[in-house]
Amino acid sequence: MPNPPCLAACYDRFVAGEAHDLVLPEEALVRAGLALVSDLSLPSVLEKIVELACSVSGARYGALGVIAPDRTIEEFVAYGISAEERAAIGPLPHGRGILGALIEEGRTLRLPKLQDDPRSVGFPPNHPPMETFLGVPVRVRGLIFGNLYLTEKRGGEPFTQEDEDAVVRLATYAAVAVHNARLYRDAEAARSRMEAVQEVTAAILAGRERDDVLSLVASHARHLAGAALATIVVPSGAKDLVVRVAVGERADELRGMRFAASESASGAVMNERRPVLIPDASSDSHVSQPIVGIGGFGPALLVPLAAGRAVFGTLCVANTRGGASFTEDHRSVLETFAGQAAVAIDYANIRAELDRLVVVDERERIAKELHDDIIQSLFAEGMSLQALEAIVTDDAVRTRLSQSVDNLDRVIRDLRNYIFGLRPGAAADRHLDAALRALAADFGEGSGIAIDVVTDPDAVSHFAGRAPDIVSFAREAISNAVRHSGGRRIDVSFAVVGVEAVLEIADNGTGFDLAAAQGKGHGLVNLRDRGEAVGGRFEIDTASGGGTCVRLRMPI
Repeated sequence: MPNPPCLAACYDRFVAGEAHDLVLPEEALVRAGLALVSDLSLPSVLEKIVELACSVSGARYGALGVIAPDRTIEEFVAYGISAEERAAIGPLPHGRGILGALIEEGRTLRLPKLQDDPRSVGFPPNHPPMETFLGVPVRVRGLIFGNLYLTEKRGGEPFTQEDEDAVVRLATYAAVAVHNARLYRDAEAARSRMEAVQEVTAAILAGRERDDVLSLVASHARHLAGAALATIVVPSGAKDLVVRVAVGERADELRGMRFAASESASGAVMNERRPVLIPDASSDSHVSQPIVGIGGFGPALLVPLAAGRAVFGTLCVANTRGGASFTEDHRSVLETFAGQAAVAIDYANIRAELDRLVVVDERERIAKELHDDIIQSLFAEGMSLQALEAIVTDDAVRTRLSQSVDNLDRVIRDLRNYIFGLRPGAAADRHLDAALRALAADFGEGSGIAIDVVTDPDAVSHFAGRAPDIVSFAREAISNAVRHSGGRRIDVSFAVVGVEAVLEIADNGTGFDLAAAQGKGHGLVNLRDRGEAVGGRFEIDTASGGGTCVRLRMPI
């Protein structure tokens, strides 16, 4: 049988958002409740609950205060006041006075005049005048999710028992709606988190650069937390941290900033391997973070990027000062995502180490063949030339044979240097600083050129495991300088510059025309290839008469 026209009209007005002064009949309340529980968007559900509560009770103003774990109000959805009036009132209520009593007692409260209750603490400036009051808890699965606050019944009359009964019944529908919306929100969050992890894993399997993968992690974390900014902080040397990746507001200012680990929240998160929720970073004197240094940021949440025993860094999300705070739900979601992302990063590290071991095995094979075959053959040829030199009487021929023997000795020495770099038990196991100095001493002794080496302990500690590659690059660059520069001095430096380690080999020779040298010989090509092999970027500065400077820039 069709609904009476009045009920259908009531329901249609509520669904259409026109129920500003509407008191719903019983059946319309049921139908509106069914519409409420069918909505799966939690923010939309909360707004509809407040609006419907005002319609049911005839209240002019209404609000739903969501209760945080510490029994304060973490979210406040209001109805009946404009955005301008809301802004003029100021911050959210803390849950004191009558609102606090409702939180503590957890039962319905109906007052004919707020000001007459001894628990009343008054209103902040610019707050509309309110007298009559009706408060009803909203329980979700036995726990109080929040409270409905209704004031100023239209007509100036106090709220009645019928009003209270209707709102209590509405609160039952609201509890189901909130629970359904929460389940949907959690399912969507889990889906988004899994999609994010899958995308990060796919990027790693595709061989994308490490910084690209970390940027992807930060972007997804920012989206999952609804944050204005996301950063990833990693160790830089023994005592410092550096902002390796930044995505969002003021990211360009933060990227590359270095700071002391011992004085920062990131350092504490990495050491203790637990998340830290900061209500307002701008006013926390115990936080030494780049987001504090540049200012403008308030709420922040930091979680460790850790897998097993390894801690790779810290993932931080932040909102601008005065922005939305992060909740325990945000912490849980972000911590889970960070853990999954860290497992993917750990897998990438393991794969890179396996690839390195394959290269080490191949180097060992090549080094053995060079030593056992090539050097022995060259040595035999040198001995033959020396024997021939002893029976030749022509001085010009003897001189030429002697020069050839010297050249073969030099080639054998160079080959031995290359073999030293190829063998994993040699340069890889030696301290990188010592390996570079030994290389410089060897070339200096053979050429008579002064070669000076200066290294930064932070750079050396970061790349000790890549010593063979770095020494090979240095050997190629020094060899080119010795052979072609015509200079009498070579300076070798290895230092941290921002988020990079830079290996620099500079000579005081004659320099050359770089454009004219392109495509001639293999020196520049070899340097570029060796630089790319360690994930670095090769640079060269040179000009005729101005010397040459070769650089290898490697991300830390």
